Amino acid sequence: MDKYVYDFSEGNKDLKDLLGGKGANLAEMTNIGLPVPPGFTITTDACRTYMRTGSLPPEQRVQVTMALRRLEDALGRLLGDAHDPLLVSVRSGAKFSMPGMMETVLNVGLNDASVHGLAEFAGDERFAWDSYRRLIQMFGKTVLDIEGALFSDALDAKKRAAGVVADTELTAEHLTELVDQFKSIVRAESGREFPQHPREQLDLAIEAVFNSWNTERARLYRRRERISDDLGTAVNVVAMVFGNLGEDSGTGVCFTRDPATGMVGDYGDYLPNAQGEDVVAGIRNTLSLADFEVLDPAAYGELRQAMRRLENHYRDLCDIEFTVERGKLWMLQTRVGKRTAAAAFRIANQLVDEHLITKDEALERVTGEQLTKLMFPQFDPRAERVLLATGMAASPGAAVGAAVFSSATAQEWRSRGERVILVRRETNPDDLGGMIASVGVLTSRGGKTSHAAVVARGMGTTCVVGAEDLDVDVVERRFTVGGRVVNEGDTIAIDGSTGQIFLGDVPVVASPVVRYLDDDLETVLAELPVDDIDTRELVVAVDTILQHADVARTLGVHANADTVDDARRARSLGGEGIGLCRTEHMFLGERRLMIERLILADDDEGRQAALDALLPLQREDFIGILAEMDGLPVTIRLIDPPLHEFLPDLTELSVRVALAAERGETGETVERDKTVLDAVERMHEANPMLGLRGVRLGIVIPGLFALQMRAIAEAQAARIHAGGNPRAEIMIPLAASVMELHLVKDEATRVLADVAREQGVELDIPFGAMIELPRAALTADRMAEVAEFFSFGTNDLTQTTWGFSRDDVEGAFFHEYTEHGVFGVSPFESVDRQGVGRLMRIAIEEGRATRPDIKLGVCGEHGGDPESIHFFNGIGLNYVSCSPFRIPVARLEAGRAAVTKGGGDTR
Repeated sequence: MDKYVYDFSEGNKDLKDLLGGKGANLAEMTNIGLPVPPGFTITTDACRTYMRTGSLPPEQRVQVTMALRRLEDALGRLLGDAHDPLLVSVRSGAKFSMPGMMETVLNVGLNDASVHGLAEFAGDERFAWDSYRRLIQMFGKTVLDIEGALFSDALDAKKRAAGVVADTELTAEHLTELVDQFKSIVRAESGREFPQHPREQLDLAIEAVFNSWNTERARLYRRRERISDDLGTAVNVVAMVFGNLGEDSGTGVCFTRDPATGMVGDYGDYLPNAQGEDVVAGIRNTLSLADFEVLDPAAYGELRQAMRRLENHYRDLCDIEFTVERGKLWMLQTRVGKRTAAAAFRIANQLVDEHLITKDEALERVTGEQLTKLMFPQFDPRAERVLLATGMAASPGAAVGAAVFSSATAQEWRSRGERVILVRRETNPDDLGGMIASVGVLTSRGGKTSHAAVVARGMGTTCVVGAEDLDVDVVERRFTVGGRVVNEGDTIAIDGSTGQIFLGDVPVVASPVVRYLDDDLETVLAELPVDDIDTRELVVAVDTILQHADVARTLGVHANADTVDDARRARSLGGEGIGLCRTEHMFLGERRLMIERLILADDDEGRQAALDALLPLQREDFIGILAEMDGLPVTIRLIDPPLHEFLPDLTELSVRVALAAERGETGETVERDKTVLDAVERMHEANPMLGLRGVRLGIVIPGLFALQMRAIAEAQAARIHAGGNPRAEIMIPLAASVMELHLVKDEATRVLADVAREQGVELDIPFGAMIELPRAALTADRMAEVAEFFSFGTNDLTQTTWGFSRDDVEGAFFHEYTEHGVFGVSPFESVDRQGVGRLMRIAIEEGRATRPDIKLGVCGEHGGDPESIHFFNGIGLNYVSCSPFRIPVARLEAGRAAVTKGGGDTR
């Protein structure tokens, strides 16, 4: 019989695939002796079976019965007993944390009879009826799919009628009446009575948690986080412990280090006389752990010991949920905590200094995406600003945008290209779409562990929570603070590092991490204030981890750079050469006319004159770039785009000529327009990206490639004469046949020999090919007979493998393709391993079979994508090339790829 149910004593933290993160960690805490309420986990296998067949595995019901009886025997109570009831919580728990995305039902087992038994056990009738109304409310919304506002509106109406503000001020009599109202809502909305049988409640709750795996918000979250839809969720059934038994009880969430900054210390929220969802929902503003220590020193001391023990055990920042029941501490959950980018680097470096992890492990704890976020600008501290209020800094960054007050508005305005900040009293899982669409999130309630804070931190979105001075009116779409009214559409700015909220736009400045990357550590530290400990520690952490990445990695990191400034920036950021220098960018601006003259030349003499005019300009371009990259390779791609791109637009030119004819205009300009129009019409192509471009230009247009190769050779010779160490390389674009390479290589050999003889120098300039067509990849063994290196142009290789025109398809149907699971992420964003990746692997294997020492790189945009870099490392490339700004990210990810191994799977 397949095993679908595991007691906590049977699992451990390494069984996340089977038990989900929550179940595995509850088992781990049980095993190390922490006070965990007993319970059991229904596996992800059961969920996958349910998703595949539409029904629960038949063995599951029996196994749940056996586990439930073991739980009852251990506690000496029966589920839903009328006199001394066992109550349980039913919680989701996927392999990867998805905070707030799936369902939880508390107090399962309560009914019209057992509520009296609970009151007797607690000695508190109000507590029992409050627990019962919570069950009906959560069960109705989660299991029976009843609109949650119906329950919350009824609760608010009851408070108004009773003349109270807080839930805790309602009496047992009020709550008894509310339970009857809630049951009436269930009856009216679902067509059935609220189930009174405890086992029926349990079974329906378990099935509801499985169903919550495929809610729209859960699927949206997984798409954003690139989590597979096939994993499924586990279900944890846990004996209830109560934080709402009075002032000696409570519930909280804490972190072993600050998840926003990485600072060592006690960080978290505590609510006396409350249940767990009250903290996460943010509906009541919380107390700090320092306040908790004053309220209950003994329980706080026990919590501190557990926090230290868990951090040492997991060797990482831990996120912990706990409840205090009449002075007794219970640990409800732990997991490796989500953190901001700054906290990730600081914590990784701290743990190395504390000798809890190795430098390789520190590399695995940070990501290129996090480093990118650290490179974003920050508010200029010297700028004039209008401070509205200060809340809690929940997720760092500097966000400026229009205030909006609903998730739907945020998504609508973002679709129009507007930057928005979502303002709410508190967020809930239904706000996820709006949070994704927003550059920042601002709430007037909640703490650092509220839904808004946790989700925003996970997404890297700037967030400020608990800004109590803000009176947020979502109906009128405005908030009021200090006599000021901010309406929807007004510009505000929020600082997720300080919690400050400003009116209007605030200018930004470069982050200190960017200043460090552009300069050196000592210079940046000298500029930073001595008391700015957070920033100083962050810059040191980034430096330390990047330096180790450079030591660990085997993959080189080059830059895509076409100008002297780009080359200089690339080298300052750690670039080890130029992997793609696009020569067509050098023909823009005033030089466009020279290319136009080359195209329009009707004889050899005119064509040569145009080439002669271009030669010194190209040579000087290459001299400057080779000088900046002295001693490092510079791979220069010969001109690639169709030549018509350098000519006027066909439609615009046709209109101009037609108007001139209609008006009877004559003269030199009119005649020139006619000549140019004839050339544009002659060269017009239905699909120019697959037409006369790349190597085809060099073969069809006499002298074009020879001009460029001579400019490269003369630049190399000039740098040698100047005492430099130039390392130019010639790369042929869009080659599909080895014969194309032979034709260009023969011409290159002649040109280089001529220049070497003229300049009296020896020229060693490697000759290679871009692999950007499937045929080139599939005939790489023959291509390597001529090419000394391959550089995969993954942008065009993706287009030609998928049959996509990137400019057309991304906006046309990629959203639908992602929605329907055709691909999880755009193949232009992260390399398509099964298709494009397989072609690359074939080219690598066959190229090396012909030429064992062939150099292999990639120069498409994928060269700066973290996931793609791991793949490129795994299939054995020598280097990646990316934009200068992405170089630090590529260095980091190349180091991470080296220490994590793998990454080259094309299945």
